Amino acid sequence: MTPLDDDQVRFNGRRFVEQKTQNLARTLQMRPTAWKTFAALIGVVSLMGCGSPPPATPLPTVAKVDLDRYLGAWYEIALVPNRFQAQCVADTQARYRLDGADIEVFNRCRQVDGSVSDAIGVAKVVPGSGNAKLRVSFFRPFYGDYWVLALPTDYRWVLVGEPTRRYGWILSRSPQMLPEDLQAAMARAQTLGYERSAFRLTPQTQTIP
Repeated sequence: MTPLDDDQVRFNGRRFVEQKTQNLARTLQMRPTAWKTFAALIGVVSLMGCGSPPPATPLPTVAKVDLDRYLGAWYEIALVPNRFQAQCVADTQARYRLDGADIEVFNRCRQVDGSVSDAIGVAKVVPGSGNAKLRVSFFRPFYGDYWVLALPTDYRWVLVGEPTRRYGWILSRSPQMLPEDLQAAMARAQTLGYERSAFRLTPQTQTIP
């Protein structure tokens, strides 16, 4: 038997649910008490219709990350804007430390009113990735990808992304990044399929204690 690809699976599943929905509508003759069941099936059809986006070109990571050297403080220099950091306007920082077999992630940023927003999460290394791929969660049990895409030998900056390229970050060990380092990180991101123009600079005005 030939395995079905994702599009075939979504099409067959959608057709099956549509047929069941039509049969249910005829059987129940759309009585008011049947609407909840009918609406639920319509919702399933809609979700199947959306499906997942086509897989992007494979995204390579660095070969290996020395976690002991990677731990500590990082400053966000640029990012591809995302909804879960929408409240942050400046001074975004991350601190990583070992917590047993996991890594504690402590993020801080300054909001538009000057107050500081904190978030604590956990990161788990993906086995066989050379520590270059992590799964990070701030709202367990939901995890997101954190892939190290570029990292110079002295670990002074890092390009972080994930396989869909919808999210990306450029972090530095210091609040101010050398222009040539920023250009190198941007160039690498572009080579890997990111749009250079998608990145927005993050102001670093003062260190948050």
